[in-house]
Amino acid sequence: MESSINRILLPMTENHIPPVPAERLEEVSSAYTLSDMEIFVFPSLFYPLVYANIMSPVIWAWRDDPWFANFEKLSPYRRIQRLKQFIMDNYVFNLDLETWGLTTQERELARFAPFISPETIAKSNALFGYEGDRFYFDIDIRRHFGLDKYTANVIPYWKTETVEAMNGFRHMPGYSVGAGECVSLSTLYAAALFILCGISLDDIFWVATPLHSQNYVDIKEGILTNNRRLVTKAMWFNGTVLSTKARRALENEQVTIVAHHSGWMHTVYPDASIDPKAYQRFKKKLTAFLQTPITSEILFNFLRQSPKRQACFQIELMRSGKRRWVTAERAYAFENSCSYKVSDATRDKLLAEIDEDDLFAAPLPDRIPLNKFDDFFKSGAIDLDNEEHRQRLAREVDCYHTEACEIIKELQAFARLEPRWPDADKPRNFVRTPSIPLTPGMSRENIIAALEAARETHPAAELAFHVFRDLARVDPRPYLKAAIERSPVCIEGTRTMETPMIVACLREMANESIFDSTRVAQPDEVWNTRHGDGFEKAVTLATILHAREPDAPFTIQAVGPAATLDFAGQTHSFPTNKGLNLNLTWPLT
Repeated sequence: MESSINRILLPMTENHIPPVPAERLEEVSSAYTLSDMEIFVFPSLFYPLVYANIMSPVIWAWRDDPWFANFEKLSPYRRIQRLKQFIMDNYVFNLDLETWGLTTQERELARFAPFISPETIAKSNALFGYEGDRFYFDIDIRRHFGLDKYTANVIPYWKTETVEAMNGFRHMPGYSVGAGECVSLSTLYAAALFILCGISLDDIFWVATPLHSQNYVDIKEGILTNNRRLVTKAMWFNGTVLSTKARRALENEQVTIVAHHSGWMHTVYPDASIDPKAYQRFKKKLTAFLQTPITSEILFNFLRQSPKRQACFQIELMRSGKRRWVTAERAYAFENSCSYKVSDATRDKLLAEIDEDDLFAAPLPDRIPLNKFDDFFKSGAIDLDNEEHRQRLAREVDCYHTEACEIIKELQAFARLEPRWPDADKPRNFVRTPSIPLTPGMSRENIIAALEAARETHPAAELAFHVFRDLARVDPRPYLKAAIERSPVCIEGTRTMETPMIVACLREMANESIFDSTRVAQPDEVWNTRHGDGFEKAVTLATILHAREPDAPFTIQAVGPAATLDFAGQTHSFPTNKGLNLNLTWPLT
């Protein structure tokens, strides 16, 4: 397979690579850094990252792992569950401020001013003032993210990692496996679902809110990815700590971007490129996923995630032939020490575990027996949109500690979530783009060929090769622009070093790139992983020196086995195995 892959990835000659227009340099250079704020401003970048991961040999190599042996014999759902465990075992969630360094609101707002107004971005993006609506957003958002130790205008470069950069964490102190933030993990899942599980890209939708990103997978009743984990519809309503955390974004935030292989829709921009039929299908399916009928089990699950409401209830049980009562709080607390649940058929086994001294010989005053709801819900379904049904349930709740309508209101919110869609304020103008014919079962070589063939007519295909980082197939200037302008970690890490020491540190690093073939890392990836090809080291050194002498022009050449940086009359050469033939100059021409 490797020889055929290499044939697909043979370098293109410079005459075949059209230069990126000046007005698109900001967008295309963002394909190399992929920060959360860049993807928010340029939603066109999201699916190219999915395509780049699909082209990457890393995920294709997973098929040879023993964990996926006989994978084709499993049902699609079982494959997804097996994939989830593989990702859980091999990746952790990372949102550390120091990983990709810091910038300022002023700098980024000025950079994005031609594309989006400061007022608009401040209303929609957590890094620029958005603080959410309620629940965990009630806390100081800067303290929540650890930014309170910096001045008020400092914000992090939360960069979305390609699968190679995610694996690069293995070389970093404190990590034994790969890592990534929420967008990284969602795009990793999307690519792996397509390659390994045979899930069509038509059935995978990316959902972004100001503080989170996840996928909705249209299979059976639906599945949501949530960082490393998966959430089924049953899990969404089980009231556990994990599902409560998984619900936060959609419960408390507006959906700002929906992305699909057919295109995207953004809460800010009037045009949308997503297929309207696909978007309506997604809205219908996700809405159904987030709603469930009210049953006794749903009521009990609601109480699991609402401890303050447990004080209204008690549970009756039999112990040694005698009636006894236990507070709901104590019963739910016992779930933490066993596999039984208050809410399902294992309730009697759970109650049997409770110590005698936790039981009461008489009903507790001002508490409602939960047991009666088993029979109540058997008498007929409850529709909380129906006033008569609400009144029936209210008479049963009749809580002494709070008004019954408050519990019913909270129960309805638990069982029926209606997302705030990006087109809620006004309809969008749908601008269709041609589809890219990628289907499950295609080989990696054919996928790359299909994306290559679509580059002239499909913006996502062209951007995918920039995200893919193959400098032999793209105009390299956006790569250099991103490296020089958005690599704060290597600059900060060498602040106290003289140039000879910096060069020595670079030479001591492993002369091995985290990217294969003619694909290249950014300077901060080199600095963090302590791995880099000579060309990448030359770019890293240029980035550091440019920060000290921003007016000094420089040249980076990669010819044969050597990469050379000429900066302010000094020449620094590093051995390279990338096989690139490049002559890069700064300022960009």
